[in-house]
Amino acid sequence: MAYNLKEKDDSKPPDYFSEFDSTETINAIITALSKMGHRVATVDVGKTDIFDFFRRRHIDVVFNIAEGHSGRFRESQIPAVLDYLGIPYTGSNTFSLALALNKAFTKKILLAENIPTPRFQLFSGGSEVREVNLNFPLIVKPNCEGSAKGIDRSCVVYDEKALCQKVKELSLRYRQEVLVEEFIEGRELTVGILENGVTTVLPILEIDFSTCAKSGEFFYSWRVKEYQGNAELGLVPIFHCPAPLDRDTEELVKSVALRTHRAIGCFDISRVDIRLSKDNLPYVLEINPLPGLNPRESNFPIMAYAAGLKYEDIIDSILMNAIKRRKGRIEQ
Repeated sequence: MAYNLKEKDDSKPPDYFSEFDSTETINAIITALSKMGHRVATVDVGKTDIFDFFRRRHIDVVFNIAEGHSGRFRESQIPAVLDYLGIPYTGSNTFSLALALNKAFTKKILLAENIPTPRFQLFSGGSEVREVNLNFPLIVKPNCEGSAKGIDRSCVVYDEKALCQKVKELSLRYRQEVLVEEFIEGRELTVGILENGVTTVLPILEIDFSTCAKSGEFFYSWRVKEYQGNAELGLVPIFHCPAPLDRDTEELVKSVALRTHRAIGCFDISRVDIRLSKDNLPYVLEINPLPGLNPRESNFPIMAYAAGLKYEDIIDSILMNAIKRRKGRIEQ
């Protein structure tokens, strides 16, 4: 199993390790794989000579949850090494992983496929902001980060002055392009896709921020994700799964999520984040081909449990679908 370990390091920005996995998640996956009768060797790809590690071992398949090291294509780094060495792995391929991490590229694909996504512009610095052609309020995000890194309540801006300041701030901090998109007033939803020969769209999860008034957070920001459940900070969203939606809206949201999964070319597993507007139109914000798998806190297991699955079922489905694909029984 290939992973990046989440660690504390006061010399790094607070959100530096947010994409990486906790010891609890890593141990849960190891336990699930071991219960299925597999022998598991683990590698922290941030601390190991991965070429040497993989060359010295006979490996049937890699269970990949590694986020990579750095750069705009980091999530595809470990799969690229595995492709080079001819070692099969779980999850999406290098292209889809690189594409999904780039929010603007993903949105262009969505637009081409007639999948609703908020109107957006991409900026390399504050000087271009005067040319904005979007309707306020807007939300400002680093273009190539996951786990809501760089996103907090101050990223929702209501005028050009605040927009310019936030674009400059994020551009300097993350040294990458900045995505600006129209902020969709409405409900926060996420939808899991799980494959094992057949494709299953899991029950929709709604994240309700009505109990987060003390924190001032009103959408799924980095602080909410990082400190979820901290009552002292007021970061206690309510999770509704299945989300209380009428049948037509539920089917529309699931259809949009599945179309997104297929448009980006994901394999085995993904999670699609959606804002449902007040007129019940689902706008896709992004797709995560490497969703969190913490058995207690992550959104994906919550949705799987609502579908009647156990944690071991999630891990087994991901692994078995990858093995079937390797054997040519599923189209790649």
